[in-house]
Formats: sequence, C-alpha cells, structure tokens
Amino acid sequence: MKKECLLFMALVSGCSSQVQRPATPQLALNTQHVALGHQPRINSIVIHYTVADERRSLELLTGQKVSSHYLIAQYPAWHRTLPEVYQLVPEDQAAWHAGISAWRGTYNLNKTSIGIELVNRGYTSSATQETCQVYPPSQIQALIQLVSGIARRYSIEPENIIGHSDIAPLRKQDPGPCFPWQQLASRGLGAWPNPALVKTLLAGRATATPVSNEVVIPLLRRYGYVIDEWDNPEQQQQVIKAFQMHFQPENISGKADQLTLARLQALLLQYPEAKE
Repeated sequence: MKKECLLFMALVSGCSSQVQRPATPQLALNTQHVALGHQPRINSIVIHYTVADERRSLELLTGQKVSSHYLIAQYPAWHRTLPEVYQLVPEDQAAWHAGISAWRGTYNLNKTSIGIELVNRGYTSSATQETCQVYPPSQIQALIQLVSGIARRYSIEPENIIGHSDIAPLRKQDPGPCFPWQQLASRGLGAWPNPALVKTLLAGRATATPVSNEVVIPLLRRYGYVIDEWDNPEQQQQVIKAFQMHFQPENISGKADQLTLARLQALLLQYPEAKE
C-alpha cells in the first residue's frame, strides 16, 4: 500500500510539472509614424539667484513650497577649488522654481526646465540707486560645468538657457544685470547678439536714441517673450527691462533705445523665432 501511494504521488507530481502555462503575449510597438506635435520634456535651463546665504537657501529650497534641481554655493570651501553644487531634485522630476511662466511658446516651465539657483544677494533698485552683487568667478566656473552637462544631455538650444526674469518679467528680475550672460554665451551656453552684426544693424545711428514700444514689443514677442495684448505701458516697460538685464546691462531703464533694437534684431537673425 505504501509503495502504491508513493508511485501515485510520483505520477501526480510528474504530471503537474509538465503543465504548460500560457506565455504572456509580447506587445509589438510600431514606431514608423512620428507625430509632428511634440517637444522634448526638458527643453530649457532657468537660472535664478537666492537673495539669501547658503544655509538659508538650503532651508528654503528643501522645504515644501519652493525647490530647484540645483543650488550652487557662492564660494568654495577652504580645501576646494569650486563651490559646492547641491542636487536637490532629480532631473527627471519637476522642481518648483519657475512659477507662472512662459517662454517661446511653452508655458509652466516647471514641467519642462531644469532650475539652477545661485547663492547671491541679488539686484535691488530704488529711485536713487541700483545695486547688484557680482558673481564670483569660481561660482560661474561651477555653473558653466553644470550647465554644459545638462545642455548636452538634453540637447538644449542656446536661446533656451535663460533667466527667471525672461520667463516671468512682470514678477522676477533674477539673475539680474550682474549675471555674465555674455561669458556663458562665449562657451555656447546661451544666446548673445553678434557685435559685428549689431554694428551693421545700427548703421551709424546713435545708440542712445529712443525707440518706441510699438517697434520693440512685436520683436520681443517674436524672439520669445510672452507679452499679452492688453499689457499696459508699465508692464511693457518691465519686459523691455528684462530683455535689457539679459542682453543690454549698460541700460536697464526699461526704455528701449537704438542699441536695444539692434541687439534684438541681431538675435532674431541669429536664432530661430519663437513658436506661436
């Protein structure tokens, strides 16, 4: 009886081991048809200043209300050459650094950009004085290395390496007129008007001659600044000032002149126009 039970169990076990479960069907993806309506998930880099020291900046940027992908300290520690670079948010996740924003046909740049904060006291203006804190060379060197890697990873075009004031000109003014945009552009990390082209476009006109908003505002729209039709002259002046802080730090009055116009025209000739 015992032998018969063992034989029965062996037969049952053998049968069960031979039962074939249905294979999971393989999903076939057809990639022959590519939609025209698409863009990279990350297509811009937005640069900010913190208006706080390093300790306070870390507190603010690791809280629940605001964040950035990276924070660059102002000065190196005594035993290092470059300042500390903190990664606070993974690049594949959105950081809350841009707020209500728009640039070159893209809105809500939190979803599509990498945010980089620089420890810096920032830019202040009053009726009698305007001041901004110069960025230390080592901090800019660290930024160049960081931005270079990000731009390479995501194939970010120079015209999409921008400041917070470019994407939110009515609310923000960072990284301010002391930020060395031309230095970054010389490394291919941002747009800058070609000086020879600007000179040609000026055609001998005095650079300080005023230019009306009616001439400049449509060109700013074509380059990428989002300006609503109902914006009043004061708001338009803020957008012009944002452009000047980036491309004409010699004049950040918000009042366009011939140099403003020539540099804007040069940018439109050098880089693709914004999508509607």
